[in-house]
Amino acid sequence: MLKKLFKSFRTPLRRNKHSHSTPEVLTSHQHPIKRGQISRYAVSIVERLQNAGYQAYLVGGCVRDLLLDIDPKDFDVATSATPEQVKAEFRNARIIGRRFRLVHVHFGREIIEVATFRANHPQGDEPQNSNQSSRNESGRILRDNVYGNLEDDAQRRDFTINALYYDPVSERILDYANGAHDIRNNLIRLIGDPTQRYQEDPVRMLRAVRFAAKLDFDIEKHTAAPIYTLAPMLGEIPSARLFEEVLKLFLAGYAVFTYDLLVDYGLLEQLFPATAKALRDNPDYTDDLIHNALSNTDLRIQQNKPVTPAFLFAALLWPALPARVLKLQERGMPAIPAMQEAAHDLINEQCQRIAIPKRFTMPIREIWDMQERLPRRSGKRADQLLENPRFRAGYDFLLLRESAGEETNGLGDWWTLYQEASDSERRNMIRDLSSSKDDSAPRKRRRGGNKRKRSPSGEGAGNE
Repeated sequence: MLKKLFKSFRTPLRRNKHSHSTPEVLTSHQHPIKRGQISRYAVSIVERLQNAGYQAYLVGGCVRDLLLDIDPKDFDVATSATPEQVKAEFRNARIIGRRFRLVHVHFGREIIEVATFRANHPQGDEPQNSNQSSRNESGRILRDNVYGNLEDDAQRRDFTINALYYDPVSERILDYANGAHDIRNNLIRLIGDPTQRYQEDPVRMLRAVRFAAKLDFDIEKHTAAPIYTLAPMLGEIPSARLFEEVLKLFLAGYAVFTYDLLVDYGLLEQLFPATAKALRDNPDYTDDLIHNALSNTDLRIQQNKPVTPAFLFAALLWPALPARVLKLQERGMPAIPAMQEAAHDLINEQCQRIAIPKRFTMPIREIWDMQERLPRRSGKRADQLLENPRFRAGYDFLLLRESAGEETNGLGDWWTLYQEASDSERRNMIRDLSSSKDDSAPRKRRRGGNKRKRSPSGEGAGNE
């Protein structure tokens, strides 16, 4: 595909020692991007800023995706105009952000993001002027409003594949960091010294994984090498920001590949420490359950079905829960209170790393709580459970556990039949339970071997 897209690149790209001052220029005959593929609002912003005397380009992910024949999610503009100058040009513009000030230009439901060219961050302790950024002791950028020129902007971007600038007027691409070369070679490569760039913003480690998973690219070896030792720096990132980053990682349609990369690079432990411990203690079950849940999530996204973070987080954290419940039960606590207390503690611990909002933590607890209630089906309990608004998610979660090899004495099959049965058939099923005295039997933990490769229905995996 890429060879066809870059059909005129039959000779190696010219490698510049000082690529920041001499960009590779790709004319309209050397790249596949057509102006008609681009949001007309983004084009109009670039044209208006250029007519006002400013430099302006489409930049970053939209250029990268167009080169890869992927429909861009959004279109971003980079310009020499300051946020105040951009706002003066557009009455429908609004300046946002503190750490990174930029402008949103609104066209109905479509928003075009316009950012001023940035420069590299000063290494000294004291900023030289009020516009400049500041760092903490480990080198992390706290504010990012150091304005510069186009060449500066290209060099301070994170990855080479995101440092491509497209001018829809001349239809040329300016490539300051050999990003087109890395796109053709399927590589994720940081611009500059990888250790320093990760120290500036540790979230770049997650972005490297996300782009590698999304594009099916390899992380270049020098870019990958520091991740293992610098992963703990994610602990410095605000938990609210990590929540947003985790949603980007797992709710974009390539969650399985993302999860594998997080495990490989030691990043999962920084995001989900209890899950990482469960993966060490019970690797087969934990890995199977999470893979099955993420496969379901990816499938639903591909089918344009709704997904909810609640079921996703419930699956990611579940492997750490049963052992905690068992400890409380061994101390004499009944099953359901033990589940509730263990769930409360686990979620509170997790929220110290990732600030999961209450609108998701409540359904997570209810899905887990349902796992202790589903085996209790005597009398009117089964019908009452069917009417519970969390029944479907709890039932799907039960099937997910079984798909990972957990033995539940046929509980998933029983509930599948019960939902489809007539009233008289349901009464018989309840009577059969009473006669077998199976209703109050404790749920068995997973035994080694004989895994049941049964797929959950997927409804609760993303839709409640």
